[in-house]
Amino acid sequence: MGDYEHVLVTREDDTVTITMNRPARRNALSEPHLRELLAAFTEVGHSDATGIVLAGAGPVFSAGHDFADVAARDLTGVRELLRLCTELMRTMQSVPQVVLARVHGLATAAGCQLVASCDLAVAGESAGFALPGGKGGWFCHTPAVPVARSVGRKRLMELALTGDTIDAATALEWGLVNRVVPDAELDDAVADLLGRATRGSRAAKALGKQTLYAQLDRPEQDAYAIALEVMAAASQLPGAREGMAAFLEKRTPEWPD
Repeated sequence: MGDYEHVLVTREDDTVTITMNRPARRNALSEPHLRELLAAFTEVGHSDATGIVLAGAGPVFSAGHDFADVAARDLTGVRELLRLCTELMRTMQSVPQVVLARVHGLATAAGCQLVASCDLAVAGESAGFALPGGKGGWFCHTPAVPVARSVGRKRLMELALTGDTIDAATALEWGLVNRVVPDAELDDAVADLLGRATRGSRAAKALGKQTLYAQLDRPEQDAYAIALEVMAAASQLPGAREGMAAFLEKRTPEWPD
């Protein structure tokens, strides 16, 4: 894996962990940090890994955009920073791997956006989530985009307008995360969910993830039009053929790459 200053990239078996490593800045997302995260996800996306864990070093997951970076920019500069951040979020959803957020401490503003943009999320009981721009001077416009698609309108409005932090249990109830566990059990819970989410054919899973994002938020008729054609085509892929043959022959499948 590449050599980075602001992120750590480690691999164990088929899982790569990308750790935001600016603990002194509460993993704030400066331009160099965002560029390294984008490069890391792009690099791992081209690897044979099956899962990616996004984690944060230090006391919190991520405090969002680095105001020291933002405040020094003019309109064009801030627009470019937000475009970079949006490209990262889209890349996390477009890579073939299952991407899971490992959340501890606070995930605020663009940090909360990171969690909502991951395919799955597991939080420790210590975790908190907020779109704090609602009680400040710079509203959380872009972080609200994926959060809205996770929690729905009224809950999004509460998060965005009040700026208040919700605890992990509320985030679970609202659909922002998949699991909440005691902090000491966080790594085990991450490994368990990711292990179950990455079993089966890697190629079939990658196409499945891509298609899910393509049809989400579309009218039902359009969603069916997309899903039907992809599912028909996918029936001819080696993984589908092997899965059906193994079922019919009552044997364990041997998944192709």
